[in-house]
Amino acid sequence: MQGWRYKLHEIIYEADTPSGKFFDIALLVVIFISVVLVMLESITVLNVKYFWEFYIAEWAITAIFTVEYILRVLTIKQPKKYIFSFYGIVDLLSTIPSYIGFFFGGQNLLFAIRALRLLRIFRILKVTRYIGESQKLISALRNSKAKILVFLFAVVIICVIAGTLMHLVEGKGGGFDNIPLSIYWCIVTLTTVGFGDIAPITPLGRLIASIIMITGYGIIAVPTGIVSAEYSKRTADAIPSNTQVCHNCNETKHMNDAQHCHRCGHKLND
Repeated sequence: MQGWRYKLHEIIYEADTPSGKFFDIALLVVIFISVVLVMLESITVLNVKYFWEFYIAEWAITAIFTVEYILRVLTIKQPKKYIFSFYGIVDLLSTIPSYIGFFFGGQNLLFAIRALRLLRIFRILKVTRYIGESQKLISALRNSKAKILVFLFAVVIICVIAGTLMHLVEGKGGGFDNIPLSIYWCIVTLTTVGFGDIAPITPLGRLIASIIMITGYGIIAVPTGIVSAEYSKRTADAIPSNTQVCHNCNETKHMNDAQHCHRCGHKLND
């Protein structure tokens, strides 16, 4: 009984073995096909013409993801570790929309269920499981959180001050009817988006707008620099690890020559 669970665990959770690599590649192909189908299905002409083809393909893909989800739960000793993990939640969100549409797809609920089915686009997040560098990026973003929050708080202060100033300078005649609307204009200008729905007309207002635009170029580079520096640090400090996933606690990031899990001490698969 335990033998087949270990064998399936090695195929599903590992990527160093031939069977594990084949499983990962096959699943990646299915994920991309699924995402493309969701996009094509949103085109009315194609959806009307190939409705049944889309329907059959979607249920075939849903069946594959359902089996995958069940096997991931069955092949680990502590299923809650996977079920409530990031990837576990993503896998669930990637599967349930089709079942919701099937069981609650009455005439009155059809419109609402159609919107819920767009949750299938979450399947693209499943790809991150197979990209090793994504873990470094996630770690860099997590460790940069405090600095980025302080930076965003400073940007909000700038937008409030500049927006209030523009409301005083331009007033209703220039389209800056109130402070919230002026702050919206400042955010759009500072991020160099520039919708053009509101624009200053006075010389002083245009001068302030020019300063905000130039400031925006410098501000955009700050978060990128923070994350890049943290990412470089993570890459330099990275410890060589393999793809071994503990069958007992689902822990990853083990050393290449590790025989036991560094968290629970359980023996790793050979």
